Amino acid sequence: MSASGRYGNRIPSEREHRVIQLVAEGLKNKEVAEAIGTTEHVVKNYLRVIYDKLGLWNRVELALWYESRRSPAAILMQ
Repeated sequence: MSASGRYGNRIPSEREHRVIQLVAEGLKNKEVAEAIGTTEHVVKNYLRVIYDKLGLWNRVELALWYESRRSPAAILMQ
């Protein structure tokens, strides 16, 4: 079995991408939970899955990953 088959889709889901965006904006887990209407525990689980999917270790790496993939148009709109 290939690694991709064993570990599933390595692309964050829409919900995971929203969590990534909020974390990259500097929100704490509790604030992310409030923003997406869930609990802090669920956000921690999302982050664990996201880190595994992307091969990252922490929030800083996640924020850098997010910033490196933002479209130039999104950056200009800020």
